[in-house]
Amino acid sequence: MSEQSAETAAAAPPPLLLRAQGVHKWFDLDNRRIEVLRGVDLEVRAGEMVAVVGRSGSGKSTLLHVLGALDRPSVGSVVYHGRPLEDLADAELAAFRNRSIGFVFQFHHLLPELTAFENVLMPALIARQSRDEVHDRVAFLLDRVGLGHRVRHHPGELSGGEQQRVALARALVMQPEVVLADEPTGNLDGRTAEEVHALMEELNAETATTFVIVSHNRELAARMGRTLVMVDGLISDVLEAA
Repeated sequence: MSEQSAETAAAAPPPLLLRAQGVHKWFDLDNRRIEVLRGVDLEVRAGEMVAVVGRSGSGKSTLLHVLGALDRPSVGSVVYHGRPLEDLADAELAAFRNRSIGFVFQFHHLLPELTAFENVLMPALIARQSRDEVHDRVAFLLDRVGLGHRVRHHPGELSGGEQQRVALARALVMQPEVVLADEPTGNLDGRTAEEVHALMEELNAETATTFVIVSHNRELAARMGRTLVMVDGLISDVLEAA
């Protein structure tokens, strides 16, 4: 390879992971149409860390739900690796979501009757993988998020920050291409929020997993590669990290 070709290859951007094209999302309520997304265009490349910020009601969470195939757009397209999700039947979409996308929510959504280990294991069981097959991966992830000593504890026995770490391990257990996090530090105190956010940055660097994070904390969001500012259902600005 020539020196010029090597430089070109080195400068090539990471591959495109997902694209949203002209995405609208509305809800009909009492004979009124409430439009939440108004034509969003967005590209996310493999390995990126992207923040989405904006006021309450700007459409941040709805956008994350559409990108994560938890909801279909009213109009427009969400494409992963060149394949439009609207081409998938519901069962195919559910399998794709379980296999390729990890989710972290503000309120954890851990099952209280299950231990930390069992909560992290759950997506693999849904995918019909055996407990033995993923045991080591679950144990590794819980150790990696600092909870190797609490695998047998139930959510009620864990602090809010520890519960969010379990949720993060659960999001990663299927080795997804992208993790979508909706206000993952919104219920945590400042110090714990910083710790969880730093952990996500470390995991991104270690595994090249893509993260798209909705956050109200602009200081934390500014540390990410790009920040998308949403206003009234549209991306109004894109801020690059300094």
